[in-house]
Amino acid sequence: MKHFLLGTAKHTLKALGYGIAGGAVVLIAVFVLQLERRPDLKVWHAVELDAEFTADRAKSFEDYLSIEARLFKQLDERVYARIEPEDRRLINRYHRGSLSDPQRWSPNWNRTFELSVKGPKAGILLLHGMSDSPYSLRSLGRRLHAAGAWVVGLRLPGHGTAPSGLVSVQWQDMAAAVRVSMRHLRNKVGRRPLFIVGYSNGGALAVHYAVSALEDNALPSVDGMVLISPAIGVTPLAAFAVWQARLGRLLGLQKLAWTDILPEYDPFKYGSFAVNAGDQVYRLTGEIQSKMKTLGAGNALERFPPVLAFQSAVDATVSTRALIDGLLEQLPAGGHELVIFDINRISEIAPVLGQDPIGRIEAGLRDTGLTFTMSFVTNYSKKSRRVVVRRKKPGNSEIAEISTGLMWPKGLYSLSHVALPFSPNDPLYGGPDAGNSPGIKLGDIALRGERGVLQIPPAAMLRLRWNPFYPYMERRLIEFVRLTAPDKG
Repeated sequence: MKHFLLGTAKHTLKALGYGIAGGAVVLIAVFVLQLERRPDLKVWHAVELDAEFTADRAKSFEDYLSIEARLFKQLDERVYARIEPEDRRLINRYHRGSLSDPQRWSPNWNRTFELSVKGPKAGILLLHGMSDSPYSLRSLGRRLHAAGAWVVGLRLPGHGTAPSGLVSVQWQDMAAAVRVSMRHLRNKVGRRPLFIVGYSNGGALAVHYAVSALEDNALPSVDGMVLISPAIGVTPLAAFAVWQARLGRLLGLQKLAWTDILPEYDPFKYGSFAVNAGDQVYRLTGEIQSKMKTLGAGNALERFPPVLAFQSAVDATVSTRALIDGLLEQLPAGGHELVIFDINRISEIAPVLGQDPIGRIEAGLRDTGLTFTMSFVTNYSKKSRRVVVRRKKPGNSEIAEISTGLMWPKGLYSLSHVALPFSPNDPLYGGPDAGNSPGIKLGDIALRGERGVLQIPPAAMLRLRWNPFYPYMERRLIEFVRLTAPDKG
């Protein structure tokens, strides 16, 4: 009887194992079929631009710019000159003369830009996000330049050209480009202070550079960092996403290398997103945490530069919690500050909101053990659109209330990951009062009709692209880098 039961159990477990394996195969097959039903890949998804910068290709900033010039020539030859007739549309970034053609803007903000000044008060490096371009920080760059800073807006490798660049880009090459730019700025400003402003993945690169400079005295030191929606932590699922691309290579299915395959209607940001891009952010944030742990054990983080971080309370791209747990709470007291933009708490909107981060925020405001200042940009009351800042300094239980002179615009319920660096009057991404655009305007786009018809996801159109509190952020940034804001009039 005992042998019978053991045999039955073995057969049952074996059958169960085969069933689970078979079910997994079916699920994978269904998953692959769904991904293969997406739109066909275009030349800008498949092109190889081998003129792109890699860590071993340039030792100076001038070298980097020369490589970039060759890269954009290659882009013209291999993409713009080779698009199919059906892709020569009014809204296609890769059709010359279209509303989305980057050359409608002057300069082409997909490329690295440098704003020089006589007798610079500081040197500031601007680092954009993944799939983004230098355009995202151009307004801040211009204001910083007008206030006396020598500014470099770096185009990171893999960006500003074709989405195919995201399939092969490595975070190590982006980090190398940052090092080249920082050495260039040090040469240009002498002993004047150096700052980095990093947005999204650019924020992660800024932190990586700062910890690297603590380990390597040959790197120019950083006097302060401004982080805007920084990618300090991403979902653990990002670690498994790379297997989608590996499966695609194994099966010869190129579409599996892509998380999103979308029309390229934005002149300065890719619509399509490669699996590798998310994997590189995951690897970079892991490298940061490893370095932070090592430096923390040796008390070297006491020399970490002051940080001013801006973050939306709700962010579908990066982890707000990771910014606190993975960075700010790891740093000894040193002039650090976190500015959180709350959701709109006007009573008419509250009933339809699906999540409320207030519990985490209020806990932070009550925590007297924080080593950084916490500033909470929120409604004055649930009946008012007027916005105030509730600010608590480290080791203090008192919360100061500061007027901003700003209000929540009607119809907005929160900020978003992509909104923070853009002014309401940005000609491309701004709101109802945006300036004149030489081409397409995306900040207030709202196409209406039946669902399932447009290739552009409705969520992309609903996502806020501009920051109603941009003036506050800009003023705080200029104060942080110890510059005087020039007269706007």
